[in-house]
Formats: sequence, structure tokens, C-alpha cells
Amino acid sequence: MKNISFNIDGRICSATKGENLIEAAKQNGVFIPTLCHFKHLNPLGSCRVCTVNLNGRAIAGCSVFVEEGMTIEVNTPELLDTRKAILEMMFVEGNHFCPSCEKSGDCQMQNLAYETGIRYTRFPHLFVDRIVDARPERIVVNQNRCIKCKRCFEEVETNDGYKVFNFSNKGNNTIVSIDYEQEAKLSEIQAEYAMKICPTGSILVKGKSFSKPFGDRIFDQVSEGKAIAFDKVNKKGRKMRIATTSLAGCFGCHMSLLDIDLGILDVIEFVEFNKSPLTDIKKFTEHCDIGLVEGGCCNTHDIEVLRAFRKNCDVLVSVGECAIWGGVPAIRNTIPVEACLREAYLESLTGEDNETVIPNHEDIPKILNKVYPNHEIVKIDHHIPGCPPNANHIWNVVKNILFEEEFSVVYPEFKYD
Repeated sequence: MKNISFNIDGRICSATKGENLIEAAKQNGVFIPTLCHFKHLNPLGSCRVCTVNLNGRAIAGCSVFVEEGMTIEVNTPELLDTRKAILEMMFVEGNHFCPSCEKSGDCQMQNLAYETGIRYTRFPHLFVDRIVDARPERIVVNQNRCIKCKRCFEEVETNDGYKVFNFSNKGNNTIVSIDYEQEAKLSEIQAEYAMKICPTGSILVKGKSFSKPFGDRIFDQVSEGKAIAFDKVNKKGRKMRIATTSLAGCFGCHMSLLDIDLGILDVIEFVEFNKSPLTDIKKFTEHCDIGLVEGGCCNTHDIEVLRAFRKNCDVLVSVGECAIWGGVPAIRNTIPVEACLREAYLESLTGEDNETVIPNHEDIPKILNKVYPNHEIVKIDHHIPGCPPNANHIWNVVKNILFEEEFSVVYPEFKYD
């Protein structure tokens, strides 16, 4: 086959004529992200994460076959933001609870979110409630995590050539359906292959959940960062004031805050805590430079506290997944509040006879219709993802803010779980 030349972002590249752009770009050291492309499959063009500009026109990169003289844009600011927005919409359209997902660390969609630097989503989460189908012989299919990439539909088949997966319904109601008879014919190796090619945690093999420990997963990287050192000049000429609080969360992010061992001695040379459970100071006594908020808002008291932090802190930071999108507490968002209260108080197996009543008193905060991420209630200046975030990463971000340095997320410390 004839070799041809083409242009990617102003760089001259070469490849075999007619080769798929994703593969041709990879050979030339250019990474074009995708969640549906497979080298030996016909172009699917379903995820659109690989969107590029071809001769000035936006198109799915996996559907392009290189020709002589092509001019292709891959990493313009507009395209980078487009890919990021597409990934954000995928996250909010389904239920991708990374801290509790069996595929976390081995998930391609999660990894691309790290690569594109998604700290939070610009769109509200829908918290859909779709089928989790455990009826198949070897696998479980969680429709809440499916992004309709078509990989399983095109790639997984039995030894006698029958398809196992297909699409049912139309539009927003489209789901991946399973032929139970054909699925039962899959070997263990074939079932594990189906799980592997799924770019999310939608297809799981029974009995293989959480089979890899942290550090051994595909996209795990161990941070080499040491305890941070506050060795810069304090421009304000005084200790910087920090306030912290925990709303609808588990207090794990606060525990992580303290997990820098002797590094805390460097920290207290430069900062002092005001309102915080770490100091047991209940109310603001002074205006603070930074407020660190763990957890989202599940009741009226959470909203009051969050608004007080916004009023009394120059910079407000959401710390952890619960603060950023609701986290584990937001799992209840798929269930009506009435059903939650009925299950907890009226139909509880641990309830005493004649004591099944839903608490209702003026001193008890009113539960909200759902758990809200903090940025939907007040303006949040920075987001630190993780469940919980690494301690050194939290304090590095605090240092960046205090000394007016560029705020950045280091990939090895960028985790949602």
C-alpha cells in the first residue's frame, strides 16, 4: 500500500493510504481519545469523543480514513472543550458512582475523564433508574452505566456466530438487550472479554467484582508526591485562615486532611483553623481566606451551613465526590423521598411496633427532594475530586491558592475513588 502525507495540528505525518485516522495518528505519536473504536471493527462513530476537524469540518475521527494532503485539527481549545463536554454529558446521563463501581480503575471512560481534567460536571446529574439485569448465566448488565458505544453489540458472539447483545427501544429509552440463550453459551474467557471491551462498568462477570486491588488496576498510578512544604512568602503577613465543614458525607475527607503525618507541623506555621470540626469551633469568629467543604446538601441545615461558608470565605473549595456531585448519598436520588422515608421509618425491619412514625419536628432539618452538589447551591471556586482525595493533593491545592499559584491536578493524584 502507498504511504501518504497528511497534517495534524500543523505537523506533517505519514501513514498507509486508507488507514483509519485513530490508528494513523497513534503511529505518529498523536493520541485521539475514543470510547467506541476498535482497530479491527468498522467505524462505529457512536461516542463522538474522537471528534476532530477535517478540512474545517467537525467529524468523528474513527470514521476518517487518511488521504494525501488531509489537514486535521485534533487538539484545538475548542475540540478539547468539546470532548470534555461530551464526557461530562455521559457522566451525568447515567449513574457512574465511581467510588462503588466494580470497574473503577479499569474503566476507560473514567480514565479519559482524568486525562481531560474533569473535576466536576457543568451539567446537572439526571440520576436515572434503569435495569440492572442479573438474569444472564455469566454476566450482569447495568444499564445505568451503558453509553451505547456498540462495542458489545459488534464484538461479542458465540462460537457458532450468534450475537449476544442487541439494542432495544428507541431514543432515550434505548437499552442493550441480551439474548439469554446465546449468553449461556459463552465460555468464561468470552464473558471476561465482554467485560474487558466495555469502556464503562456496564458489563460485569459474576464473581469477578473488585478482583484487582488498588495499585494493580490498569489506570492506577502511585503518586510520588511527598508531604507539602509551605516555604513561600506569605503575602498577607499573617497566618491564613481556613474553615472546614462536613455536610452530607462520611467525614473521610477530613480524615484525609490529617493524613500528612508530621507535615501538619509545616502547615500550622502558615495557617490557622477557624470554624471547623478539627478545632471544635462552632461559629465563624473571623472572615476566612479558604473554606473547605466536604459533602453535598441533603437537608435544609446543609444549605444554611454552605451559604454561611460562602459568605465568610474568600475562596470556597468542594472537597471529594460527595461535595462535587453528591457521591454515595446521592444514590437515593433515584428513589422518591416518600419511598425513602417510608422504608427507613415505617417499614423498617428494626422498628418497634407502635413506634413507626416519620420524625417531624421544627428542630429537625427538612430533607431535600434530592442530594445536591454544592455548586448547584452556591458559587464554588475550586473542586478537588476523590473519595477521599489524597492528603498531599488537598494540601498542595491549598498551598496553590494561598500563594496564588496556578491550580492544577496531577494525574497520579486525580482519582474519583
